[in-house]
Parts: sequence; C-alpha cells; structure tokens
Amino acid sequence: MKNLLTILVLLVTAFSFSQSNGINGKVTSNDIKVTDLSISVTVDSAEEVKSTFKIEDVKELLAEVGSDENITFEITCNGKAMSNGKKSKFSYKVNGSNKDIDGFLTNVKKMRKAAIEYYNKK
Repeated sequence: MKNLLTILVLLVTAFSFSQSNGINGKVTSNDIKVTDLSISVTVDSAEEVKSTFKIEDVKELLAEVGSDENITFEITCNGKAMSNGKKSKFSYKVNGSNKDIDGFLTNVKKMRKAAIEYYNKK
C-alpha cells in the first residue's frame, strides 16, 4: 500500500509540473483565401426560403472568393410525406465561376423564385 501511494504521489507531481504555464504566439488572419465555394441550403417552407436565402448574403460570400474560382449553390426543398412514408423533396443546383458573377446571381435569383413558387402552389 505504501509503494502504491508513493507511485501515485510521484505521478501526480510529475503531471502537474509537466504542464506548460502559457502559450505565447500570434494568430493572423490576413492570409485567408476562399476557393471553390459550395453552398447548400435545405428548407421546409416558402418563409424559410425568404428568410434564410437572401441575394445580398450570396453577394457578400461571392466577394470573399478569389478570382477564377468555382462556385456552386444548391437549394433542397422538403415536401410533404408520400404514401410510402418518405418525405418528398427536390433540389436545384447552379454551378458557375467567379468570372461571371452577374450570370451566376441571375440563376440564383431564378432558383429562389422557383423554390418559393413550389411552396406557394402546394
């Protein structure tokens, strides 16, 4: 018992002295580069499409992407349960590059409008 207690005290002492007191360093965020941006959104209603998915937010994200990078945007719309018990769903996907941001945003706007119309027609 005495040997076990001595070993335990030595281990606790060794572990407590082996811990470092502090880490000195500097973290910089100036070298951040976004490449191959891919955004995926899953929604359950037209209200979620309107509140979650705004064109201004997409524009802000595109401003962070470097030149000549691939961009993918996908929206998945969940529907009602089918007769087999599984939920119906469908998705739209737009691929583009940072070279043609206006064309990409036009397609994203069309996708948003189509998703809202899908829920409004139900």
